[in-house]
Amino acid sequence: MNVIPISASAGLTGFESPAAEYQQLSLSLDELLIEHPSATFIGLAKGNSMEGIGIFDGDILIVDRHVTVSNLDVIVANFNGTFVCKIIDKVHRKLLSANSQHMGVTISEFDNFSIEGVVIRSIRCHKKTPQLEIT
Repeated sequence: MNVIPISASAGLTGFESPAAEYQQLSLSLDELLIEHPSATFIGLAKGNSMEGIGIFDGDILIVDRHVTVSNLDVIVANFNGTFVCKIIDKVHRKLLSANSQHMGVTISEFDNFSIEGVVIRSIRCHKKTPQLEIT
């Protein structure tokens, strides 16, 4: 992958020529974003409940099943048959949102609940891509 360094500063009036300088990185996006390939899946965020931590509707979530879940991690879980992305409060057995418009939910012994993995990265696409269109 070729990386073209572009520096921005106050009073910037133009961009340096892309051919001026570039450097070769021996790193792929897979290596950068995925730590445990055989235990990782990708999901698509829906809704605004996690905006307070920078996860917005339509963001791509990289979820790792190999990572041990810690208190207050961002997780993907199956909660009563619905996949949700929430902050897990293991101490109080709650699923928390990162938006004050959404209340936390207590996980009761009667709920069907399983953690599917820890969200280790989120990616925002600034232009629609057909690969993310769900039909």
